[in-house]
Amino acid sequence: MEKKEFKVTAIKNGTVIDHVPSSELFRVIEILGLAAYPNQLTFGMNLESKKLGTKAIIKIADCFFEDDDINRIALIAPQAKLNIIRDYKVVEKRRVSIPETIVGIARCVNPHCVTNHQPIPTRFGAVRDEQGIRLTCRYCEKVTDSRALKIIR
Repeated sequence: MEKKEFKVTAIKNGTVIDHVPSSELFRVIEILGLAAYPNQLTFGMNLESKKLGTKAIIKIADCFFEDDDINRIALIAPQAKLNIIRDYKVVEKRRVSIPETIVGIARCVNPHCVTNHQPIPTRFGAVRDEQGIRLTCRYCEKVTDSRALKIIR
């Protein structure tokens, strides 16, 4: 029997973001503003994963996310899972999901879009298909894929 080895230490309370593609680790850290987070932040990259080949994991002590933050994660890493930790135990597991409508989270890539010139919150329709995630601006109808997405922090 193979011995299971933990490569990232446990946290007492907080959130673990698991199943992040390794290539998106630093983008997830950036969009959540975690570089300035004052408490313990641990991440691992290129960890073995049966589903992804390799994955990244982020453990954030004493941090619990709002829905907007979870929506941001879903736009970058739609297969990610969040584990809520209390007293070293997983008390809740959540899959991120992409809502049908994304409001105020991403910037429209069309430089002529009204949302880039007026104080209007962006509004996108979201579609996930075999090509990935695509957002359609409700104002100018410009379609943006997840690779070109500019997240508003």
